[in-house]
Amino acid sequence: MNHSTSGHHPDNQDHELQRNLSNRHIQLIAIGGAIGTGLFMGSGKTISLAGPSIIFVYMIIGFMLFFVMRAMGELLLSNLRYKSFIDFAADLLGPWAGFFTGWTYWFCWIVTGIADVIAISAYTQFWFPDVPQWLPAIGCVGLLLSLNLITVKMFGEVEFWFAMIKIVAICALVCTGLYMVVAAYQSPAGSVASLANLWNDGGMFPHGAMGFFAGFQIAIFAFAGIELVGTTAAETRNPERNLPRAINSIPLRILVFYVFALVAIMAVTPWRDVVANKSPFVELFVLAGLPAAAGIINFVVLTSAASSANSGVFSTSRMLYGLALDGDAPARFKTLSSRAVPSSGLIFSCTCLLSGALVIYLVPNLMDAFTLITTVSAILFMCVWSMILLSYLAYRQKCADLHRASRYKMPGGVAMTWVCLSFFAFMVALLALEADTRQALYFVPAWFLVLGLSYRSIRRSKSEVARLSLDAE
Repeated sequence: MNHSTSGHHPDNQDHELQRNLSNRHIQLIAIGGAIGTGLFMGSGKTISLAGPSIIFVYMIIGFMLFFVMRAMGELLLSNLRYKSFIDFAADLLGPWAGFFTGWTYWFCWIVTGIADVIAISAYTQFWFPDVPQWLPAIGCVGLLLSLNLITVKMFGEVEFWFAMIKIVAICALVCTGLYMVVAAYQSPAGSVASLANLWNDGGMFPHGAMGFFAGFQIAIFAFAGIELVGTTAAETRNPERNLPRAINSIPLRILVFYVFALVAIMAVTPWRDVVANKSPFVELFVLAGLPAAAGIINFVVLTSAASSANSGVFSTSRMLYGLALDGDAPARFKTLSSRAVPSSGLIFSCTCLLSGALVIYLVPNLMDAFTLITTVSAILFMCVWSMILLSYLAYRQKCADLHRASRYKMPGGVAMTWVCLSFFAFMVALLALEADTRQALYFVPAWFLVLGLSYRSIRRSKSEVARLSLDAE
């Protein structure tokens, strides 16, 4: 049994999360987090909007998020008492920041989890067209709850194999595409597989600047979860070695998993022939003459959505645990089960996920539901990433000595922080341009209003308790 990190007596173990995740778990949680449902589900739509320039879209977003992750890495390693980014936000920006970041991140994952549950229901239709769509949604949530209640190591293990399936599928896709290009494969429609397909038809930017910018809104959702490494910090063995490793390999991953996969798809299928509402992954394997591919890829995409929902269930329960420790969430979320798992938080998060089944019941068109929910999720994730960057700015002002001593400094420092913050502001402005994403923008201020009111009432009750205890003395 692994003793808690702060060296407490074993009797006190029920109040500590255990460092049970090894390097291979952390590496694959980071990869699984970076390959979201957005890549499998959304890439057809992004290609039809932006054409070949979609490759640059993924590279730009990946470039910006690398710096967000580096800022997060420097902050987490500057003080190993920080369990996740809520802790440093609360410490550097004030208790309100911890409250807002924690609850927003919790909500991010609940919303993303609902999107994943909707996607899972859509994929199970492939094998079971007659089953009502809300049934698989309920089954999926039940399965994730039971797996996560077992142990942290079980979460790491499940996530490891889920991520493995995604990686093998994407590598197979890239290799198949490469083989078809080398063999100059000719499709039934008469187009020849060639890298020239990327620029032959209207150049790299066939829809001009507007098409290029339109690609960002769905692409950014594909990166939701890249910061998961930061919520596993409290349960990672040897964080000084494993966190930098996981963060430094992000650029390479984005190249392999996003850029190469999209190049392979568009080299084989000219971008005009990519259908917006189908998965281009399935189409490519069918073209390669693998009729079983549709079933196999459907299974891969299903595990991808399940893996994302699994990460969501894991991180939301940890967020509730952290918030409860600070007195910002009900005290019952503080209790850990005999296996050091925050079980009350898990059960509460899974109950919220069941509203995904309700959404499916109320909005029968799955793609509409998916677009609305993923946009809400993308905006909230950008708020969380911005809080990480604002915490970094505060850290540079307040803890200059810690920054100087840091062995893992964020490259570009303050200047890059401002570049990334401006980029997120620009992203939100882009979302206001399209009708289907504008609805989600109206919803987000309502969430912050609810949070603001809750924070005021919690603070009032905290100061009441403090005053009463002083009076009693």
